[in-house]
Amino acid sequence: MTPGSRTVATSCTCSTRSPSATTIRTCPAASTSADLVGRFLLKGGETVWVDGPLTRAVREGAICYLDEVVEARQDTIVVIHPLADHRRELPVDRLGASLPAAPGFQLVMSYNPGYQSVLKTLKESTRQRFVAIELGFPPVEIETEVVAHEAEIDTDTALALVRLGHAIRDLEGSPLGEVASTRMLILAGGLFAEGLDLRRAVQAAVVQALSDDPDIVRALGELADAVLPRT
Repeated sequence: MTPGSRTVATSCTCSTRSPSATTIRTCPAASTSADLVGRFLLKGGETVWVDGPLTRAVREGAICYLDEVVEARQDTIVVIHPLADHRRELPVDRLGASLPAAPGFQLVMSYNPGYQSVLKTLKESTRQRFVAIELGFPPVEIETEVVAHEAEIDTDTALALVRLGHAIRDLEGSPLGEVASTRMLILAGGLFAEGLDLRRAVQAAVVQALSDDPDIVRALGELADAVLPRT
């Protein structure tokens, strides 16, 4: 997945076309298997079992979407292995039970390969249990439609923002750690829709969000001036 390419939005949109509900779980580095499966908690002086998001999805036949899955520890992610092969079941060791996945259950994961650290990746044994879909930035006409719709702006302004995004992405030898994402363009469009001048909106949501280096900010500002329409 490309950072800022609307991965979560795409997954949520696809899930609305399914009769199953969707559970979204972000996987920070400190995630444990209990965060996914569940744990015993004290409630009203009693110890009760509380299902985690993965267990709820398994019981209900819902879609469980794990975002930024490579951030979690690898020994945490292996808990999904029995769900992602022919067994289709979730072992819950603390209950001494193995839960079969209800009809309709689906498991979706997303991550950005090589993003921030090449050391963060999926175990081969995990990757081989899934089909893969690469999501990059959409073509100009589709990205323009997305920006116009999400930011509630006219098509011409959305197209200008998308062209700027492509100009930044196509910079050769760019010192930027990231490029202008669709998310950034939508934010800039939203500021414009609220009444901010387009160049000031781009400066706030794109240029200064990409870097705080004065020379880079100046260069990106000049690029924006060259690409955006003059008012």
